[in-house]
Amino acid sequence: MQTLDTTGAPLLEAPAAAQFAGRFDAVVDTIGRALVGKPDAIRLSLICLLSEGHLLLEDVPGTGKTTLAKALAATIHGTTSRIQFTPDLLPSDVTGVTIFDQSVGAFEFHPGPIFASIVLADEINRASPKTQSALLEVMEESAVTVDGVTRPVGAPFMVIGTQNPIEQAGTYRLPEAQLDRFLLRTGIGHPDTDAALAILGAVGTRASRAQVEPMLTTEDVGDLVDQASRVYVDPSILRYITGIVEATRTATGVGLGVSQRGAIALLRTAKTLAASRGRHYVIPDDVKALAEPALAHRISVLPEAEFNGLTAADVVAAVLRDVPPPRSSA
Repeated sequence: MQTLDTTGAPLLEAPAAAQFAGRFDAVVDTIGRALVGKPDAIRLSLICLLSEGHLLLEDVPGTGKTTLAKALAATIHGTTSRIQFTPDLLPSDVTGVTIFDQSVGAFEFHPGPIFASIVLADEINRASPKTQSALLEVMEESAVTVDGVTRPVGAPFMVIGTQNPIEQAGTYRLPEAQLDRFLLRTGIGHPDTDAALAILGAVGTRASRAQVEPMLTTEDVGDLVDQASRVYVDPSILRYITGIVEATRTATGVGLGVSQRGAIALLRTAKTLAASRGRHYVIPDDVKALAEPALAHRISVLPEAEFNGLTAADVVAAVLRDVPPPRSSA
């Protein structure tokens, strides 16, 4: 007899979790041919996709942010688009525009690049706040409203935003409301010595090496999303997540802690991480592993604390030390 959750839906079983992990690892290996030596960043991006979220890649130039985004998009048998954000980009350049067609005597909607399965928003912080706000509705509702008509963008749908945190000239800081729309934030970092040598050795064949073959249909992605959502979560894990989130709101040096959306993000990604590791249940280590990428970008550090060197990552690390994880009943 299959076990059901509190809503009556069947929970993921051990054999299905093992199959999930096998498919997950195969996709990670494929993307790893394009982005050498960065399996952790690849796994996080895939966890974000299968948790039905959006990913913010924040790192210095030349670390492979765009390469990762394009490689992840290439693994899906869906549509992909790339929006190069610039100061003169308009909201209609993202969402699309309604134009009067004289041949038929009616207005016709021309969809923008946001209507794709995977959307790469490159250098997202270079666009004006007005253009950045064009993403708020679609990232939350998976739909775009133009001229009073709401149009769904379909599923799967994922926005991968990239930004350079070092160069500030000509950029606009992402508002907290938009940062909260990103399920995870991560960086890539420079490759280690072995990976750097492998990249240099393949420079002559870089174009062919970077090609990634599609491995998942949109239906496959939907099935994996459904399986991840059915991973079992013990009530003690829910209390642990709640304790972590509440602790960020009262931590020293914090002006704004994590919202309930952040708690939901941590729960959803922990379930996907558990499935990717071949488990049909979440353990505290899953929560700990994703606490920083899921929560740090939702924390606003007070200016005086930031001046003294405190970062959002430091806050998350301190909270994980202070909030005790649940103990096994075994």
